Amino acid sequence: MSLNKVNLVGRAGRDPEVKYFESGKVVCNFTLAVNRRTSNRDEPPDWFDLELWDKSAEVAANYVKKGSLIGITGSLKFDRWQDRNTGEERQKPVIRVEQLDLLGSKRDNESASTGYDDDF
Repeated sequence: MSLNKVNLVGRAGRDPEVKYFESGKVVCNFTLAVNRRTSNRDEPPDWFDLELWDKSAEVAANYVKKGSLIGITGSLKFDRWQDRNTGEERQKPVIRVEQLDLLGSKRDNESASTGYDDDF
């Protein structure tokens, strides 16, 4: 048996970037900052790259702004490419989001859109 499941709660690190394809598919990418559960509030958050497709991508594009509190469930994958300058193989971890939960209140989202970020 194998299992690849990721559950995170944090704040959007930037506004979502959305791409529409001729096929009708939609993809959305942005980052998520997650604070660790420690007593040290000065510790920086962990950052994760997120990838959402189709309906979830459209919801994120319409409702998530930098600083929005969200929860996600997804799976870990690795994007792989060849570096143009060195020719070396590169990779980065990306979370493919299967479920997006908008956790902040409307007031939180309005604060986020004005640039207020209290957890970064």
